[in-house]
Amino acid sequence: MGRGDLSDREWARLEPHLPNNAGRGGRWKSHRRVINGILFRQRTGVPWHDLPTRFGKWKTVHDRHRRWSADGTWERILRAVQADADAEGRIDWSMVSVDSTSCRAHQHCCGRPHWRGTYPRRRSQPVHHHSDEALGRSRGGLTCKIHLAGEGGRRPLAFVITPGQWGDAPQLIPVLERIRVPRPAGGHPRTRPDHLGGDKAYSSRRNRRYLRRRQIKHTIPERKDQRANRRRRGSAGGRPTGFDRTIYKRRNEVERTINALKGFRAVATRFDKRAYVFHGTVAVAALRLWLRS
Repeated sequence: MGRGDLSDREWARLEPHLPNNAGRGGRWKSHRRVINGILFRQRTGVPWHDLPTRFGKWKTVHDRHRRWSADGTWERILRAVQADADAEGRIDWSMVSVDSTSCRAHQHCCGRPHWRGTYPRRRSQPVHHHSDEALGRSRGGLTCKIHLAGEGGRRPLAFVITPGQWGDAPQLIPVLERIRVPRPAGGHPRTRPDHLGGDKAYSSRRNRRYLRRRQIKHTIPERKDQRANRRRRGSAGGRPTGFDRTIYKRRNEVERTINALKGFRAVATRFDKRAYVFHGTVAVAALRLWLRS
């Protein structure tokens, strides 16, 4: 077993959720070796052509990652592993925080040719297809942004990929809508945390109204301009929002989650040309964090 490969304990957690071989001769071979090759590329950020030969043919590793990113297999595996963790009581629902981080786009992922949005041998679009490939120009140049919801144990529950110039507040609701942890015993998946934390970038009437409607307690500081506008309107501006400084100190957990996620070089710098492939790259990095003890 090489450095960074899946241990026997991690493989035992992952193997039951992988696609089974179907058809004559089997479709998938060497799941563990190929996934270790994908993890090696995520951790080091090397080009696919430069994968060590111990992982087999680089094209086999690349194609499996691309296909599982296109049909949503990585995301289904991630939710299944989260469900196992929830059944074992390893998810801290007491505080879920949201934040975002920008990823600088490498020159290899730029200059995409015209693409209709279908992947080989399929007529349908990938699950997470973006017409703009989730690339945009901000102060840092050509970037994309990861909007993340992390639980108290410093692991990602859900994420959304957008262009780098998109704001944080409009993405709070899409991120929370993606939190769906299935229950192995049956029933509706868990989608609602006990408490939500976020910085002042997420302070808006729309977000607070959405959280109140779903009965989610939240700690989000009010922006200075919003506070001044509320005071200017007098009684028509409503009551001030509640804010607990002690609970707000736990917001560093999502920042530490982002630091762990960007420990993967293929996440910290985007090398993938297509948005759905980069979404799969982030999903694999998140899956790696959930497999660890």
